[in-house]
Amino acid sequence: MKVYFSVFLISLLTSVALGFIFIPILKRLKIGQSILNYVTEHNYKSGTPTMGGVIFVISAIASFYAFFRSEIYLASVCIVVGVSYMGVGFLDDYLKIRLKHNKGLSGWQKTFFEVIIAIIIAIFAYRRGLTRVYIPFTDVTVNLKGWYIPLCIFTFLATTNSVNLTDGLDGLAGGVSYLFTAFLGAIILLQMNRFSNNYNFYGEYEGLSALCFALSGGIVGFLLFNTHKATVFMGDTGSLSLGGFIAIISIVSGNLLFIPIIGITFVMSSISVIMQVIYFKRTGKRIFLMSPLHHHFQQRGYEESKIAAGYKIVTVVMGLLCTIPYA
Repeated sequence: MKVYFSVFLISLLTSVALGFIFIPILKRLKIGQSILNYVTEHNYKSGTPTMGGVIFVISAIASFYAFFRSEIYLASVCIVVGVSYMGVGFLDDYLKIRLKHNKGLSGWQKTFFEVIIAIIIAIFAYRRGLTRVYIPFTDVTVNLKGWYIPLCIFTFLATTNSVNLTDGLDGLAGGVSYLFTAFLGAIILLQMNRFSNNYNFYGEYEGLSALCFALSGGIVGFLLFNTHKATVFMGDTGSLSLGGFIAIISIVSGNLLFIPIIGITFVMSSISVIMQVIYFKRTGKRIFLMSPLHHHFQQRGYEESKIAAGYKIVTVVMGLLCTIPYA
């Protein structure tokens, strides 16, 4: 277990160090976030440096490769996918800064890039025989065969966009994500010990678990600068990469069905937006004061830090419920 704690700790310390180096550079380059004019509570955040997701991604990758050099093929694939989604987010953030408003890539453009990456990795997973998925809270695995490809594509789209929607308050997406990746890493380790016969690439899954802890540590370090009041935002650079990492690691480890359970707060963000849009189009009225759901809570008078704490508590509860059956 020492190596997993080491990966977590080194990633955390690297993230903190990079934060002190990177944030002043972002300020000098005037890479600041534009704020939506209808979220009046966030007006003071305008101009806060963004693209900070690069900090925890670099930290996690550097820490992972510092400790793992062999049997890292699947983990390296996950890194390529996570960085690919980070590239999409980086382009979106760059256009926002260049055009000086809160709209970068259009919804269709962003979806196009996300779908292309999702299709490639879904076919890869299928051809590698990674089509078995764990049924949460049980010892059962199911081979989805050809159905795995559309499920993978849906998982990527749902996860990346849900994490992106959750990134609306200081420390919110990061707070939930570091817990999610830590629980996912723990679940993979426990499954390896309990169901070793199900793992054709046993050593590879050690790498997947380590990558989870590296990401978790990097995000914790980043939260030093991102909790209320944030001095840097992760931007789509960070939120899309997080969604990509969570999706791909869950997919290749067979744990994609855990995403909507441990990540229930991500689901709440997406569902609240869908409900709001559909209900408003049909009735002209709103279900929530503002969506996603965290903005509704903010409109009700809850402080950002309390909302973030509440989301983390929910994630811890759901993570423990998913982890305990394998302990």
